[in-house]
Amino acid sequence: MKKVLIIFAHPMEHKSRVNKELISVLDGMEHVTVNNLYERYPDFFIDVKYEQGLLLKHDVIIWHHPFYWYSAPALLKEWFDLVLEHGFAYGKDASALKGKMAMNCITTGGREASYAPGGLNRYPVEDYLLPFNQSAHLCKMKYLKPFVVHGVHLLTNEEIENYKNQYQQLVLGLRKGSNQSAG
Repeated sequence: MKKVLIIFAHPMEHKSRVNKELISVLDGMEHVTVNNLYERYPDFFIDVKYEQGLLLKHDVIIWHHPFYWYSAPALLKEWFDLVLEHGFAYGKDASALKGKMAMNCITTGGREASYAPGGLNRYPVEDYLLPFNQSAHLCKMKYLKPFVVHGVHLLTNEEIENYKNQYQQLVLGLRKGSNQSAG
Protein backbone atom coordinates (compact mmCIF):
# COMPACT_ATOMS: atom_id res chain seq x y z
CA MET A 1 0.00 0.00 0.00
CA LYS A 2 1.48 3.34 -1.05
CA LYS A 3 1.36 6.36 1.21
CA VAL A 4 -0.15 9.53 -0.26
CA LEU A 5 0.74 13.04 0.90
CA ILE A 6 -1.61 15.89 0.04
CA ILE A 7 0.18 19.25 0.20
CA PHE A 8 -2.93 21.42 0.55
CA ALA A 9 -2.50 25.16 0.04
CA HIS A 10 -5.57 27.37 0.04
CA PRO A 11 -5.30 30.82 1.67
CA MET A 12 -9.10 31.19 1.90
CA GLU A 13 -10.19 27.64 2.52
CA HIS A 14 -13.25 28.83 4.44
CA LYS A 15 -14.58 30.45 1.23
CA SER A 16 -13.97 27.44 -1.02
CA ARG A 17 -16.83 24.99 -0.97
CA VAL A 18 -15.24 22.79 -3.64
CA ASN A 19 -11.80 22.45 -2.05
CA LYS A 20 -13.34 21.83 1.38
CA GLU A 21 -15.48 19.09 -0.11
CA LEU A 22 -12.57 17.50 -1.99
CA ILE A 23 -10.40 17.43 1.13
CA SER A 24 -13.26 16.08 3.24
CA VAL A 25 -13.37 12.79 1.29
CA LEU A 26 -9.77 12.12 2.35
CA ASP A 27 -10.46 12.66 6.04
CA GLY A 28 -9.49 9.54 7.94
CA MET A 29 -8.43 7.63 4.83
CA GLU A 30 -5.75 5.13 5.76
CA HIS A 31 -2.25 5.84 4.33
CA VAL A 32 -3.26 9.38 3.32
CA THR A 33 -1.84 12.48 5.02
CA VAL A 34 -3.31 15.93 4.42
CA ASN A 35 -0.76 18.64 5.17
CA ASN A 36 -2.62 21.96 5.26
CA LEU A 37 0.11 24.56 4.69
CA TYR A 38 -1.93 27.67 5.53
CA GLU A 39 -3.13 26.08 8.75
CA ARG A 40 0.35 24.86 9.71
CA TYR A 41 2.29 27.99 8.62
CA PRO A 42 0.09 31.10 8.89
CA ASP A 43 3.30 33.10 9.39
CA PHE A 44 4.96 31.52 6.28
CA PHE A 45 7.82 30.17 8.44
CA ILE A 46 8.06 26.70 6.95
CA ASP A 47 9.73 23.93 8.95
CA VAL A 48 11.85 22.61 6.09
CA LYS A 49 13.12 19.48 7.89
CA TYR A 50 9.57 18.52 8.94
CA GLU A 51 8.31 18.94 5.38
CA GLN A 52 11.23 16.98 3.94
CA GLY A 53 10.53 14.23 6.48
CA LEU A 54 6.94 14.04 5.26
CA LEU A 55 8.13 13.72 1.68
CA LEU A 56 10.47 10.89 2.62
CA LYS A 57 7.65 8.96 4.34
CA HIS A 58 5.28 9.09 1.35
CA ASP A 59 5.26 7.57 -2.13
CA VAL A 60 2.79 9.89 -3.88
CA ILE A 61 2.74 13.68 -3.54
CA ILE A 62 -0.34 15.69 -4.58
CA TRP A 63 -0.06 19.47 -4.70
CA HIS A 64 -3.69 20.46 -4.05
CA HIS A 65 -4.46 24.14 -4.55
CA PRO A 66 -6.64 26.67 -6.31
CA PHE A 67 -5.27 27.96 -9.59
CA TYR A 68 -4.18 31.53 -8.77
CA TRP A 69 -3.02 33.67 -11.66
CA TYR A 70 -1.96 30.62 -13.65
CA SER A 71 0.05 29.26 -10.77
CA ALA A 72 -0.18 28.37 -7.08
CA PRO A 73 -0.86 30.41 -3.93
CA ALA A 74 2.19 32.13 -2.42
CA LEU A 75 2.74 29.68 0.44
CA LEU A 76 2.96 26.72 -1.92
CA LYS A 77 5.54 28.59 -4.00
CA GLU A 78 7.47 29.29 -0.79
CA TRP A 79 7.21 25.59 0.07
CA PHE A 80 8.79 24.69 -3.31
CA ASP A 81 11.53 27.27 -2.89
CA LEU A 82 12.54 26.08 0.58
CA VAL A 83 11.66 22.39 0.85
CA LEU A 84 12.82 21.14 -2.53
CA GLU A 85 16.36 22.31 -1.91
CA HIS A 86 19.52 21.37 -3.76
CA GLY A 87 21.18 18.32 -2.26
CA PHE A 88 17.86 16.96 -0.99
CA ALA A 89 15.40 17.05 -3.88
CA TYR A 90 17.73 17.60 -6.81
CA GLY A 91 21.38 17.85 -7.66
CA LYS A 92 24.17 15.49 -8.64
CA ASP A 93 23.88 13.13 -5.67
CA ALA A 94 20.33 13.92 -4.54
CA SER A 95 17.86 11.06 -4.79
CA ALA A 96 15.48 11.54 -1.84
CA LEU A 97 12.44 11.85 -4.11
CA LYS A 98 13.56 9.56 -6.93
CA GLY A 99 10.78 7.31 -8.17
CA LYS A 100 8.01 8.99 -6.19
CA MET A 101 4.89 10.09 -8.06
CA ALA A 102 3.68 13.69 -8.08
CA MET A 103 0.68 15.50 -9.47
CA ASN A 104 -1.53 18.54 -9.07
CA CYS A 105 -5.13 18.72 -7.94
CA ILE A 106 -6.36 22.17 -8.87
CA THR A 107 -9.57 24.13 -8.98
CA THR A 108 -10.21 26.95 -11.44
CA GLY A 109 -12.81 29.65 -11.67
CA GLY A 110 -12.82 29.43 -15.46
CA ARG A 111 -14.66 26.79 -17.39
CA GLU A 112 -12.68 24.16 -19.28
CA ALA A 113 -13.44 25.85 -22.62
CA SER A 114 -11.67 29.00 -21.43
CA TYR A 115 -8.43 26.95 -21.21
CA ALA A 116 -8.15 26.16 -24.90
CA PRO A 117 -6.86 27.82 -28.07
CA GLY A 118 -9.30 30.63 -28.79
CA GLY A 119 -10.49 30.68 -25.17
CA LEU A 120 -9.95 33.50 -22.70
CA ASN A 121 -6.87 31.82 -21.17
CA ARG A 122 -5.50 30.70 -24.57
CA TYR A 123 -3.77 27.52 -23.40
CA PRO A 124 -4.75 24.26 -21.72
CA VAL A 125 -4.25 24.05 -17.96
CA GLU A 126 -1.49 21.47 -18.47
CA ASP A 127 0.61 24.13 -20.21
CA TYR A 128 0.39 26.37 -17.14
CA LEU A 129 1.41 23.43 -14.94
CA LEU A 130 4.70 22.87 -16.78
CA PRO A 131 6.74 24.33 -13.86
CA PHE A 132 5.26 21.61 -11.59
CA ASN A 133 5.94 18.96 -14.20
CA GLN A 134 9.53 20.16 -14.62
CA SER A 135 10.06 20.41 -10.85
CA ALA A 136 8.97 16.78 -10.48
CA HIS A 137 11.26 15.80 -13.35
CA LEU A 138 14.21 17.65 -11.81
CA CYS A 139 13.57 15.79 -8.54
CA LYS A 140 13.49 12.47 -10.46
CA MET A 141 9.79 12.00 -9.75
CA LYS A 142 7.13 10.76 -12.14
CA TYR A 143 4.64 13.54 -12.88
CA LEU A 144 1.08 12.34 -13.36
CA LYS A 145 -1.81 13.92 -15.20
CA PRO A 146 -3.46 16.63 -13.03
CA PHE A 147 -6.90 16.35 -11.49
CA VAL A 148 -8.67 19.56 -12.51
CA VAL A 149 -12.03 20.93 -11.42
CA HIS A 150 -13.06 23.77 -13.75
CA GLY A 151 -15.67 26.48 -13.21
CA VAL A 152 -15.99 25.95 -9.46
CA HIS A 153 -18.29 28.97 -8.95
CA LEU A 154 -20.87 27.47 -11.28
CA LEU A 155 -20.94 23.86 -10.09
CA THR A 156 -24.11 22.30 -8.75
CA ASN A 157 -24.09 20.24 -5.56
CA GLU A 158 -24.48 17.13 -7.70
CA GLU A 159 -21.44 18.06 -9.81
CA ILE A 160 -19.38 18.71 -6.68
CA GLU A 161 -20.42 15.32 -5.32
CA ASN A 162 -19.29 13.75 -8.60
CA TYR A 163 -15.87 15.44 -8.37
CA LYS A 164 -15.54 14.32 -4.74
CA ASN A 165 -16.15 10.73 -5.79
CA GLN A 166 -13.66 11.01 -8.66
CA TYR A 167 -11.00 12.46 -6.35
CA GLN A 168 -11.59 9.78 -3.73
CA GLN A 169 -11.30 7.05 -6.37
CA LEU A 170 -8.14 8.65 -7.76
CA VAL A 171 -6.47 8.74 -4.34
CA LEU A 172 -7.59 5.19 -3.54
CA GLY A 173 -6.12 4.06 -6.86
CA LEU A 174 -2.84 5.85 -6.24
CA ARG A 175 -2.70 4.34 -2.77
CA LYS A 176 -3.10 0.88 -4.31
CA GLY A 177 -0.28 1.67 -6.71
CA SER A 178 -2.17 2.20 -9.93
CA ASN A 179 -0.55 4.86 -12.09
CA GLN A 180 -2.38 7.50 -14.01
CA SER A 181 -0.87 8.38 -17.31
CA ALA A 182 2.30 10.39 -16.88
CA GLY A 183 2.46 14.01 -17.92
